Amino acid sequence: MEKSPLTLSRARILRKSETEAEIKLWGYLRDRRLANFKFRRQVPIPPFIADFACLSHGLVVEVDGVTHGDQHEVLYDERRTQYMRTKGFTVHRVNSLDVFNHMTDVLDGILIILKQSKLR
Repeated sequence: MEKSPLTLSRARILRKSETEAEIKLWGYLRDRRLANFKFRRQVPIPPFIADFACLSHGLVVEVDGVTHGDQHEVLYDERRTQYMRTKGFTVHRVNSLDVFNHMTDVLDGILIILKQSKLR
């Protein structure tokens, strides 16, 4: 996966301007805290950037906030998801409200997908 300097620059900017939901979820995913699975944040998958990725198992986790409800954003998210799938990733979308109110369910959902996936 070739990364352009522009994509890398955008990923660095996004790491510094994460949403509260992304910050909270990262606290559970970082440093192999979730069943020893390694996650990275703001991962370039050019031309897009994934919120979180477990590269060894081909999983992308996207945190969708309230702006992801309008038609334009829904279509954009669908296009991103389809593109990432063509690159071999499973894309799992979680709602930011679930991150705040149902973290156990969010983490359980991620674990189920990881345990069903094969090591790349």
